[in-house]
Amino acid sequence: MWIWAISATALCVAISGIFIAYRRQVKKTCRHLAFMKENKTNMRLRVELPFSELNELSDNINELLDSSDNIRMTAERNERNLKDAITNISHDIRTPLTSLDGFFHLLKNSDSEEERVQCTEIIQNRIDNLKYMLEELFTYTKLQNEDYKIQLESIDFNQCVCSAIVGFYNEFQEKGIEVHTDFTEDEIIVNGNAEAVQRIIGNLLKNVLDHGSREVEMTLKTNSDKVIFTCSNKVDNPDSIDISQVFSRFYKSDPARTHSSTGLGLAIAKGLAKRMNGDMNATVQDGWFTIEMRFGK
Repeated sequence: MWIWAISATALCVAISGIFIAYRRQVKKTCRHLAFMKENKTNMRLRVELPFSELNELSDNINELLDSSDNIRMTAERNERNLKDAITNISHDIRTPLTSLDGFFHLLKNSDSEEERVQCTEIIQNRIDNLKYMLEELFTYTKLQNEDYKIQLESIDFNQCVCSAIVGFYNEFQEKGIEVHTDFTEDEIIVNGNAEAVQRIIGNLLKNVLDHGSREVEMTLKTNSDKVIFTCSNKVDNPDSIDISQVFSRFYKSDPARTHSSTGLGLAIAKGLAKRMNGDMNATVQDGWFTIEMRFGK
């Protein structure tokens, strides 16, 4: 009888001790959570007692904290990027507007026909640059809308690419950039959008004109299930290119050289490719910057 009484008492004491320890751990965890709520800290919960349920709960809470921190840091980074982007785009738009104002005054007050013609040409050039930047911004904004759809149909990818390249022939000649192509002569039928493909190629080639030097090489190949287009250009300073950011909005490897660029060209190109179920990636190797674009056949 006494043995049972002693055993029952010992069991009650043990259970009470476990309950007290359990409760203390829960209270300590609550205090830590309250502290982490009020302060930006990398502190994580740690259970000091061998309770599997508490350890599992602690691990799950720590995973949520890690996820929350990642979301917070991403949001802060995006906010900084957005502020920088607004500053950059405001500057890019203000620059041609300021220039336009100056040349309009010069045009208005000039008595020289030659000077007036020159001013008119410059004004037209500035307006074209401004229209291009606004169109790039508008297109990028549309691509951020998940509901935005591109009408897809059967198109000759080879013909679309070649048509876009021909339109840049004079600009490459003026900059002294040699163009080398290696295209299949076969018709390449894909499910895509001709206007979007030409816009992609146009943005890639404009990027070459803005940042490339001496040479550009383009290839168009097919395999059993893919169409593969590559555009490679020599660059003077490959180390200045952050390959992880080339498709990010408003990215410019050298802002000082690209006054008429929004930094949206490659972001738009990749966005359009994805809307046509394609993909795009970039590499830098041996002084060559290469963009590869793939589409399913």
